[in-house]
Amino acid sequence: MQTEKVVDHIINWLKDYATNAGVNGFVIGISGGIDSAVTSTLCAKTGLELLCIEMPIHQAESHVSRAQEHIKQLKERFPNVKSTQVDLTPVFEEFKTEVSLEGKQATVDMALANTRARLRMTTLYYHAGLLGLLVAGTGNKVEDFGVGFYTKYGDGGVDLSPIADLMKSEVYNIGEFLKVPESIMKAAPSDGLFGDARSDEDQIGASYPELEWAMNMKDEGKTENDFEGRQKQAFQIFMKYNRSNTHKMVAIPICEIPNNLK
Repeated sequence: MQTEKVVDHIINWLKDYATNAGVNGFVIGISGGIDSAVTSTLCAKTGLELLCIEMPIHQAESHVSRAQEHIKQLKERFPNVKSTQVDLTPVFEEFKTEVSLEGKQATVDMALANTRARLRMTTLYYHAGLLGLLVAGTGNKVEDFGVGFYTKYGDGGVDLSPIADLMKSEVYNIGEFLKVPESIMKAAPSDGLFGDARSDEDQIGASYPELEWAMNMKDEGKTENDFEGRQKQAFQIFMKYNRSNTHKMVAIPICEIPNNLK
């Protein structure tokens, strides 16, 4: 990958999109992870207004400290960057008092995890509307179009996706080029939706290098019968997520009414 040229291409794309949309810049949620760090740095390099929002909900301390370190670095490097923190923990706790928490614990935990992501999306769009900004998404290619590892209408609810055509490994290459803090570069990827430090690999059962490999193999027309051992297992994990999360990656289904019924 021609990293510098890719970076310039994304920055120019962001500037052109914002200019054509008639907006002032971008708003982005900062999680302390590589994807939001790279995306926010790319947005900052446009020279347009950038609002970085930290939105903790019972967040692991390591996530909070990395997010704050990155925001501090960004503001020191770019005069167009502003930041704010919106503590959504009380909002989340109040929400829990108004809904049923009955059912299988794993199901309830997942529903609440997705609720966290949707509260953050709502917060981002509030500020976007207030300040004339676009919500910049942070999903990469393997998450957005491979395993669908994001929340529908949560972190998947964005106006534009600057890094969605980049594999996770390519995001890391860009992160190194952009001088993203070392603490973020070395941290295990995590969605931070469960209030602890569990990693994406802990949840999915496969690493991002494995998922990237499986995505490429699927694109080449391979099936699980073409592999053995760990490769077969990783491919099966990828395909399970790919199939079950297809609804996130395609347009919302519309019931089309036949002309003779109208």
